[in-house]
Formats: sequence, C-alpha cells, structure tokens
Amino acid sequence: MQNLTLKPARKERLADTVYGQILDGITSGRFASGDKLPSEAELSLSFAVSRPVVREALLRLTTDGLIQSKRGIGTFVSTQPSSRLTELANTSELSSYLRSFEPRIVLEVEAARLAALRRTRADLDRAHAAIEALRSAIASGERGQEQDIEFHDAVARAAGNDYFCDLLNDLRQPVAETMNIGLELARERSPGRRLRIIEEHTRILDAITAEDSDAAASYMKYHLLQARAAVLDVRHLENSQALDGAAQRSLR
Repeated sequence: MQNLTLKPARKERLADTVYGQILDGITSGRFASGDKLPSEAELSLSFAVSRPVVREALLRLTTDGLIQSKRGIGTFVSTQPSSRLTELANTSELSSYLRSFEPRIVLEVEAARLAALRRTRADLDRAHAAIEALRSAIASGERGQEQDIEFHDAVARAAGNDYFCDLLNDLRQPVAETMNIGLELARERSPGRRLRIIEEHTRILDAITAEDSDAAASYMKYHLLQARAAVLDVRHLENSQALDGAAQRSLR
C-alpha cells in the first residue's frame, strides 16, 4: 500500500480534507484512471481518521464521478481530472465548491422553468447581452467569469421572484470559484471548445424566449451538469463534438 499522510487542515471538515487528499493523489497521477484505491480500513488507518469520515469522503468522490465502487472487488479511479486542478483550487476546498452544484441545480433549473413563463422583453435583452458579453470576453482570451455569472443572474431575475436571486447570491463564493476553475481549464482548449458554453447558454435563452418551460429547465440542468463535469474530467471538453461544431460556427 502507498504511503499516505494527512496534511493539517484549517477550519475544514475532516471528510473534506480526506476528499482533497485522495483527489490530490488522483490529479498527481499517484492513482491513475483504473487504479484500485486502498480499502476503507487502510485509508482510515493511513489518515488516522474514523471509517465513517473516510466513507463520507469516498461517497462524495463517487457522487462526483471520480471513483467507482465494485461490490466484492474494491474501489477504482474512474475519472482523471486535469493536473492543473490542484493549481486552481485547494483540494480540501474543492469538495465544498462542488457541493454547491446540488442547490444550484435545484434553484436554477426551477428559475429557468419559471423564467420561460414570466420573462419580460427587458429580461430577454439582459440575458442576450450577457451571452454576447461572454462571447466577446472568451474570444479576447479572457475567462469571462463575470459575464457568465451575469447570464445566470439574468435568468434568476426573469423568474420574477427575488428569493431566487437572494438564494443564489448566498452561493456566490463557491459558484464564482467553480466558474473560475471551469473557465480557466477551458482556456487550454481551442476557442471553439471554449465557446461551447455559449451554445449551452443560447439553448437556455431560446427555450425561455419560446416560453418552453420544460426545455428551459432541461437545458439549464444539462448546462450545470456539464459545468461540473468540465471541472472534474480532463477529457470532458474533448467530447460532445456536435456542440463543439456549433461553437466553432458561432465564431464566424
């Protein structure tokens, strides 16, 4: 078994720290895709924490698609994040950032659904302006974080209920961090691949404009799941060639 040492944490839950240490092992290549992880008991002993703490960390890694448990065989690494991931975020904080996607999905999917039923012309113009601003930012080589956030805020405002905006504002810090990571990783790809996010935003706005509430909700959920996958899987942006082609055409 490989030597594992738990690094000191500051004001962090132990499960977050264990999550981060295992993730660090994956991003560094110590545990490659397909490798079997040490058992729960071995990890508990190596990290000097209780088995429930290890179990919680492993459950989160499984939920995030980083590892997969095979009954009677063991737990294996299933996804290889970019090696730059640990440069962009403290690994023990990353679990907290990723957890923000769960309430975001609940809130933003419903906000998109209501926006399709309640939006005004001003709401549509605001969302469209945010998409164009993001397009310009990305084409200029910028991350486009502020413009990305503005689009999501515009959809929340279009829902016609201030509580959506208030609740999303409470999540601003982890949302900004995950956007920053995803957009920075996307900068390593071609402009067309980076502009895939424009295609996803446009689909959401088109559904809202058409007053198709079910489509708006579905596209928003897809977009958020794609955003989470882009943070965790180095191969993610190499997939979905259809969306990539659409993004390339939007550059013309």
